[in-house]
This record gives sequence, C-alpha cells and structure tokens, in this order.
Amino acid sequence: MSSAPRYITPKRVRATVPSPTPVAVALRTHEGLNQLSARLEASRRRLRVIGPALPGHLLASVQPGPLDEDGWSLLVANAAVAAKLRHLLPRLEALLGQAGLPGRIRIKLLQR
Repeated sequence: MSSAPRYITPKRVRATVPSPTPVAVALRTHEGLNQLSARLEASRRRLRVIGPALPGHLLASVQPGPLDEDGWSLLVANAAVAAKLRHLLPRLEALLGQAGLPGRIRIKLLQR
C-alpha cells in the first residue's frame, strides 16, 4: 500500500441555461413590453394613414417616432425634409383626425 493520499476527482456540474424565449412571446407576456409593442404598432399605423399624403421622395426620409400623451413624433433624415413636413402639418393632422387618431405631430431630426 502506498502512503500517497488519494483524491476524489470533483464532479463537474454543468450550469443549466434556460431555453431562449422568442421575442414575440416576450412582447406578449411582459406587461411593459406589451405596452411598448402596442405603441410601436400605433405609431406605424399613423404613418400608414399619412403616407399617401406625402410625396414619394419624402416618405422614404420619414420614420415613425414615439407616440405619447402629448402627441406623435415623426423622425426625419434632414432639415429640408423637416421644413417640407412643417408645411404639410395641417393636412397630415387632418388626415389623422379623419382616421380617428387625433393629436399633435412633432417633427424631430434623426441624430447621426
């Protein structure tokens, strides 16, 4: 018999990683994310309503922005687009009102 100590090799414990939750499921099940998803869809819906009133070249430079209790923001690529949209604001707000989506439209430049 040898006098060398015998060591027991430690058991390797594998960490369990939960399976990932699909984004669509997370958006539906989490209250805050569900509200965010609803606001994003409402913002996109507003852009679909005013889209036909925008000249083709202008629509490509506009993105739907945040929707809150004060109004809705349109995000634009540059100052020239913002100036043109400001001229169209009364018509765009009237279109939203006719669609049952009243509110003020704000124009904001995208920061790049």
